[in-house]
Amino acid sequence: MSDVLSEQKRYYAERAPEYDDWWYRRGRYEFEPGEKEPWDADVAEAEAALEAFGPCGLVLELAAGTGIWTRKLVRLADQVVAVDANAETLALNTQEADLVQADVFEWRPAERFDLVFFSFWLSHVPEERFDQFWSVVRSALLPGGRVFLVDSGPLGDASNDERQVRQLADGREFTIIKRYWSPAQLATRMRPLGFELDVRVTKNRHFLYGGGSAT
Repeated sequence: MSDVLSEQKRYYAERAPEYDDWWYRRGRYEFEPGEKEPWDADVAEAEAALEAFGPCGLVLELAAGTGIWTRKLVRLADQVVAVDANAETLALNTQEADLVQADVFEWRPAERFDLVFFSFWLSHVPEERFDQFWSVVRSALLPGGRVFLVDSGPLGDASNDERQVRQLADGREFTIIKRYWSPAQLATRMRPLGFELDVRVTKNRHFLYGGGSAT
């Protein structure tokens, strides 16, 4: 598993220049006619949900990547600490946040936060690291602190094979972890870890989103 996670890290380092193209559906990620509107509607739904959740105070963003969500968080919170494993992605992130290069699986917080946020990261956490990851999240939260996440919509089952092969624009292939959670599956998985999450799926089923707090 360590080898796969190292390969996953390399994949996102190499993918940094094209990651935003995927999100904004440009170039090779461009949709066919009629597909962009449902995507944009789901993006707006997830963004509105985050804003309604009310990120405030000191916010920690894990696996912050190129900063698509960091830029939203800095407008809403007092301060944002954005952690990512790769210098290549952090170089594209916003300088309005405190940027920290560190592997999320190895990093430990030196302070505590009002909110821990992560987008399109939980689906890359393998089962054998799942409890450990949420232990880090808990250790990063102030009393009464909250969690909010955005991720891929539920296209499969969490028990499926965790590994997928992804291809970059130049044809290189990498094996990564990718797990698809339904709201019910995730809520059930989280309760024994001491988190109550209200998670839902966007109207057009592109994204999973929601939040909650430690119990």
